Amino acid sequence: MQVLTRRWMAVLAAVMLAAGLASVRAEVSLASPETVGFSAEGLAALRQEMRGLVDDGRLAGVTTLVARHGQVVHFDAYGVRDLDSRVPVERDTIFRIASMTKPIVGVAMMMLWEEGKWALDDPVSKHIPELAGLKVATGGGEVPQASPMTMRQLMSHTAGFDASGGYTEHDLRAGNLQDMIDKLAGLPLAFQPGTEWRYGPSVDIQGYVVEKLSGQPLDVFLRTRIYEPLGMSDTGFWVDRSKAGRASKLFTYDDDGALITAPTQVRGDLTEKPAFLSGGGGLNSTAEDYFRFCQMLLDGGEADGQRLLKASTVELMYANVLEPGVTIGRGTGTGFGMDFAIVLDPEAAETPEGRNTYYWSGAYGTWFWIDPTNDLIVVGMIQNTGGGTPPMRSLSRQLVYDALVNPEK
Repeated sequence: MQVLTRRWMAVLAAVMLAAGLASVRAEVSLASPETVGFSAEGLAALRQEMRGLVDDGRLAGVTTLVARHGQVVHFDAYGVRDLDSRVPVERDTIFRIASMTKPIVGVAMMMLWEEGKWALDDPVSKHIPELAGLKVATGGGEVPQASPMTMRQLMSHTAGFDASGGYTEHDLRAGNLQDMIDKLAGLPLAFQPGTEWRYGPSVDIQGYVVEKLSGQPLDVFLRTRIYEPLGMSDTGFWVDRSKAGRASKLFTYDDDGALITAPTQVRGDLTEKPAFLSGGGGLNSTAEDYFRFCQMLLDGGEADGQRLLKASTVELMYANVLEPGVTIGRGTGTGFGMDFAIVLDPEAAETPEGRNTYYWSGAYGTWFWIDPTNDLIVVGMIQNTGGGTPPMRSLSRQLVYDALVNPEK
């Protein structure tokens, strides 16, 4: 009887803890900006600028979050997530985060790297035999690889795979991850490994590697090893039906530049599990969930007493791995690590961000950066496609650093 009672007490305690966490998730408490070096007036200017884009009809809705020293000092949601119903954007609105999926899969890869499942200089073919001996397309015909493409190159878009547009006729995301590998196995590389940076299917391939080396489906690995430890309850390749009403529609612009609902809603029914689990762009998430992920990285791989990665592994992720002379096409001062772009030289990159800031964005307007020099995180969410979308990262970047008036705090 005593054992039974203890078990029920444990169950009750777990239920109460879950309820408490749900309460915490429902309302993030904001720290005083001045305690961590920000000006309240400066953050108000950020809020006004972001909201002004909605009021001017350039965005339907926008969510922005700013945190320093682990304290959230700005978390604003404004506008609507549906132009017809006018349902408002809220802090827990769910967005398609597209390529902001990549850093999450990068963390999954580095977890397996820490376990010794793969090494940076391993040939990709060691883990994906189907890709052994791929030829390289040149103007004079196909030639052998000068040296085998490596896992380090796969993690940095320099393994030789073409940009995504180069595979349009092959539709790599039709079918499942194995179907993608089978298609790539019959195609030449677009360049000699290590000599160029092209933004293509590398992280979808990483998702395949995660499945193969872990023995788990990609969605299960990400959920059990990343989302659950971090409390990312609203992140996944599909949206639970009970949460469907919280998802934003996708927006675009008509020929006159007016904001409209996009005629084609990418993954229109977000509640259906997709056949293709895209490590390169398939996740949905919220600003708070993504902040939790970023904070874990900024804290050196640890969150709430749980270590997901070693601090040295996180540092490796935002160390430049591009060969000399290889750039990502964003001017000087910028490099690329393990699924992140990196600010190597803020002056050369013409940015107020601190050295070693690492960042990325999503095709539908979501963006983030992690600034270890200033112990700062910014996450932003919109849901736009097509030309006319405001440059959200650059707009918010200047306002955030203008508001950081006492960085020594």
